[in-house]
Amino acid sequence: MGEFYSNNIVPLMEAISSNWMLQTFLITLLTFCTVFISRHLFKKITEHAKQSVNLWDDVFVHALSKPVNMAILFYGVTLATVPYPDRSSDFVLFINTIQDFGLILFLSWFLVRGINGAEQALKSKDLGRTKMDETTASAISKLLRISVIVSAGLIILQLLGYSVSGILAFGGIGGIAVGFAAKDLLSNFFGGMMIYLDRPFQVGDWIRSPDKEIEGVVENVGWRLTRIRTFDKRPLYIPNAVFTQISVENPSRMTNRRIYETLGVRYEDANKLPAIIKDVRSMLEQHPEIDQNLVIIVNFNKFAASSLDFFVYTLTKTTDWVKFHEVKQDVLFKVLEIIDNHKAEVAFPTSTLHVDSLPQFSSPEFTLLKEESSS
Repeated sequence: MGEFYSNNIVPLMEAISSNWMLQTFLITLLTFCTVFISRHLFKKITEHAKQSVNLWDDVFVHALSKPVNMAILFYGVTLATVPYPDRSSDFVLFINTIQDFGLILFLSWFLVRGINGAEQALKSKDLGRTKMDETTASAISKLLRISVIVSAGLIILQLLGYSVSGILAFGGIGGIAVGFAAKDLLSNFFGGMMIYLDRPFQVGDWIRSPDKEIEGVVENVGWRLTRIRTFDKRPLYIPNAVFTQISVENPSRMTNRRIYETLGVRYEDANKLPAIIKDVRSMLEQHPEIDQNLVIIVNFNKFAASSLDFFVYTLTKTTDWVKFHEVKQDVLFKVLEIIDNHKAEVAFPTSTLHVDSLPQFSSPEFTLLKEESSS
């Protein structure tokens, strides 16, 4: 075995070490083979991770796959330049800097992909728990991505020979000028921060403002703009700073919906009104879609011009817009049925003219007109 090694392996190693082109070829070939094996390995690991219940292993494998493959290719190519015979100290220093730069780049890429995957996982319903709302998940992921990118940028600048402390000091001074020049942009940024912190609404909520013509469903909360889809399906883009200056109503968070209607019966049915009110209140107290824990009011309210008005005030259990109108329709039909059962009628606007006596005329024209009207 020793004789085989000395007669075959040693001469081969000496031949390879003396030929830099052969070394470069072998390193490049080994790099591409490693990348090929790595891709197939990650493909198998990804299929296995998808079969598990836990989503976080999917996130980790997905975040790691492309950066690792690209890192193998990158470092293989840079290592292939090592055997080059005319290497100078500057060339070696340049290659080392490029490798350090690549390490930071691939590590940052891995972290950003991991953050994106974690954001999607937090929004997913497949976690076996209540999913995080999209607004919070989006805000956290954006902050983490910005932190990773800024940190990576500062480290790269340090590697390139720039003083990070000087850059930070210049940024502090220049930030004042930028603040004055971009105050609207900054106000929108901090307006977005207030939305994330106070959470007056989130993605998917129906909101409206009594101060502005704003109403629709929130689709996205960005750092500068909030996108709302109006009910006629048009996108509405609102700067975040606007929400710090207006009142915002969030109907999506209501606990009940209100039925508040005024009805009137004829003056001729005044003696039947107390029984009608009693039966309407009893009907509401027995209705399965009316919240019995909240106030129910049915009372005679007003002497109107041509009706005796009473009002119905109650709250439904549902907050769904479509179902609420179905419940309201059912309640109103039942009120009409109660009025009809009491042999009463819903009043409508009428006018009555009272004439004490007609003037006496002796002219032939009046006599003829009186005879025609009597006939």
